[in-house]
Amino acid sequence: MDTALHTSKITLLIGLAIIVTVSFFVSPCNSAERFPRPRGAVNDFAGVISARYENDMELLAKEVLQKTNTSVVVATMKSIEGREVADYANRLYEAWGIGVKGVDKGVLIFLTLEERKVWIETGYGVEGILPDGLVGEILDKYTVPYLRKGNYDRGLASALSAVSSVIARDAKVSLSGTPTMPRVKQTPPERGVSVFSLIAFFIVMSLLLGTRQGRAMLPLILLMFMMGSRGGGAHFGGFGGGFGGFGGGLSGGGGAGRGF
Repeated sequence: MDTALHTSKITLLIGLAIIVTVSFFVSPCNSAERFPRPRGAVNDFAGVISARYENDMELLAKEVLQKTNTSVVVATMKSIEGREVADYANRLYEAWGIGVKGVDKGVLIFLTLEERKVWIETGYGVEGILPDGLVGEILDKYTVPYLRKGNYDRGLASALSAVSSVIARDAKVSLSGTPTMPRVKQTPPERGVSVFSLIAFFIVMSLLLGTRQGRAMLPLILLMFMMGSRGGGAHFGGFGGGFGGFGGGLSGGGGAGRGF
């Protein structure tokens, strides 16, 4: 009877260890792996922005970042496979970590071609100067009319220009259009491991170390833990083609969107 109870206890502990380890792979932070890495201020994955517009937009975004410490990023996708555009833009914003961590001054101008939707996501640090109503007005006046005609690059450039003007006016700076490369302190990528999972993992590990079977399983469990930890990293602070605007910024889901 004691042997059966002991075996059941070992089986339960091993099962818990496996469950905790698997949780590292399905952690919400790891969902960022489904997004492409940012190329810079302009990320035209749908291929709708001409080279001339892209260059001008990059220069403007870099100047805004340099003078106001605010990251304005444009992204286009061919399709988001029918997902809700506001949710997708919010998750993309946080996966890329737009803006400096703790300051959270960032804006994402996002377009999905197949769904024919455009969304402007605002970080915590700019919600006061870019409330949802103003963001919607920018889309209505300066963006959607161009998008409906298929003039995507001009529509997105107009949105970037309008947003940048609001940010510059609030910061009391002028935009010349000929910025130098900014130098923004970036935050190292965060690991996709929750505090709860980490505590639970070490509790289970300590219990396993007290048994012969547990110690035998230790190498395998450690290997699974290391693989799960490497899968994290929700922010791409080290990428972006020298733009420097990806440092771990957060968004509360503010913004507005339109169909076209």
